[in-house]
Amino acid sequence: MSRYASVYASWRENPEGFWAEAAKAIDWIKPPSRIFDAQAGVYGRWFPDATCNACANALDRHVAAGRGDQVALYYDSPVTATKRQITYRELLSEVETLAAVIAGFGVGKGDLVVIYMPMIPEAIAGMLACARIGAVHSVVFGGFAAKELATRIEDAEPKLILAASCGIEPGRVVQYKPLLDTALDLSRHKPKACLMFQRPQAAAAMTPGRDHDWAESVARAAGQRVAPVECQATDPLYILYTSGTTGVPKGVVRDIGGYLVALAWSMENIYGLKPGETFWTASDIGWVVGHSYIVYGPLIHGCASVLYEGKPVGTPDPGAFWRVIGEYKVSAFFTAPTALRAVRKEDPEAKHLQRYDISALRTLFLAGERADPDTVAWAERVVGRPIVDHWWQTETGWAIAANPVGLGLMPIKRGSPTVAMPGYQVDIVDEACRPVVDGVMGSIVIKLPLPPGCLPTLYRADERMRESYLAEFPGYYKTSDAGLKDADGYLTILGRTDDIINVAGHRLSTGGMEEVVAGHPDVAECAVLGIKDAIKGEQPCGFLVLKAGVSRANDVIEKEVVALVRDRIGPVAAFKLAIVVARLPKTRSGKILRGTMKKIADADAWTIPATIEDVGALEEVAAAIRARGL
Repeated sequence: MSRYASVYASWRENPEGFWAEAAKAIDWIKPPSRIFDAQAGVYGRWFPDATCNACANALDRHVAAGRGDQVALYYDSPVTATKRQITYRELLSEVETLAAVIAGFGVGKGDLVVIYMPMIPEAIAGMLACARIGAVHSVVFGGFAAKELATRIEDAEPKLILAASCGIEPGRVVQYKPLLDTALDLSRHKPKACLMFQRPQAAAAMTPGRDHDWAESVARAAGQRVAPVECQATDPLYILYTSGTTGVPKGVVRDIGGYLVALAWSMENIYGLKPGETFWTASDIGWVVGHSYIVYGPLIHGCASVLYEGKPVGTPDPGAFWRVIGEYKVSAFFTAPTALRAVRKEDPEAKHLQRYDISALRTLFLAGERADPDTVAWAERVVGRPIVDHWWQTETGWAIAANPVGLGLMPIKRGSPTVAMPGYQVDIVDEACRPVVDGVMGSIVIKLPLPPGCLPTLYRADERMRESYLAEFPGYYKTSDAGLKDADGYLTILGRTDDIINVAGHRLSTGGMEEVVAGHPDVAECAVLGIKDAIKGEQPCGFLVLKAGVSRANDVIEKEVVALVRDRIGPVAAFKLAIVVARLPKTRSGKILRGTMKKIADADAWTIPATIEDVGALEEVAAAIRARGL
């Protein structure tokens, strides 16, 4: 039986007592005597009088406890045929030296460092080295477009940039240095220096006076040690930018103490992991998932974390995930539904899985987008383990709703990320902030205050924080997601509130339609958009990617999908248009670019998003839309 109900009730009865107990999992320099200050900040601050250091919690304390020879990072890079095992002691030594290098550029407590690097161990060392000296890091994932990188540099005003010469994608090398140079030319803010890690696949030309070679700088600092700097729990650990509706990126602030406490609690209670076990999150350190569960969460908890520089398919085949799980005896695996759909498309019967021993795996976690029941059912069948969906945001830093494996798995309802975690009172409300009845769709909101680990504000933008998240529903944080709750308290996330379309006065969820479309036996993945209609206001349009080996005519499958939606949802959905495409355009984190696809279909002005993974996929969708006369 799950202990969830009693644990959640204990938080409701005494929130400060709950988090005071959870805080004991962290090594404090000065333990908190106050747990929450309701008068501080935008909506209050956690552990306002405590001090700590994030790097010390991730590395030093494990070495001091005699576990220095345990693996901290497994670096696995099929795109470069490189593997490394790095122990806690080795990683601490690397971080101490790099911290000395960074400090040598005049970077100190409170200064900001931008990190523009691929999935390599040096990037993680850079994050931890900043944390060690009290500097604030802002990771921009490698290969991000120059113009977008420039806006982040201009907003963050870093004193130093840590960068690599290139990133490696299947079949190509992505030159980072020219992008960085262009971004610095565009930015009105000019950092003092750039520390450049030269990868053997493509060395970069250095700008005299500004650029410094990483390896040479580290070699000169060999043997230097930097002690962890005492930081306030409320000091920022990092800034992570997320797209803003105005086109100006929002810098989500993550404070140190609350984040450490929340991650430590989640590692044990949500993910069910013990120190020494291996956790693999197949994401990128440029995204919040990578910050929380490639870097800080596993290392704080004393786990081994897998740093994977590759893809779910094509590096070299659809068995890539299963190989890594087997090779490093991964206990818990975390990926996005789109990655599983890619594997399923190429290997629907999971024949590649049979080549590997994944017996160490206990749980497969999904997040990042809605996990459609069809994908979950397939994964359950081929993996033979619980497939646990959970829901969170860049802003929250850890799960809002989950199935807490460490408290005992609750019944899985496919399509639901299960229930709200302690710290989160999640309500479903209408436009007037009135609660709606169970089973009725509405806006998903979280009662203030947000728990430890969530953003206290936006970077140098308290008022924008209030306007963006707190103003529309007084007393609540606006998630901008729509969904519903059933009688058992299970949530269903139907999509962003701007994915709710209005068809002749009926409010319909495109996510609900996608769930039906994904159930067609020939469909590997799909996206349903609301596009302009002169009569109904909007009409749904489905884009379908078929499974490998499907040979039936596209128009036949399209008609079947239309009939399926009309049968399951009804004529009210007005679903009449389905289009087969070779692939869907996505961001590097695997999210489908629905907003851009909608602009193309609506004949609105659009630009290629900076976060796009494959421009060709977007061009193919645009051609398919034009071919249908939309």
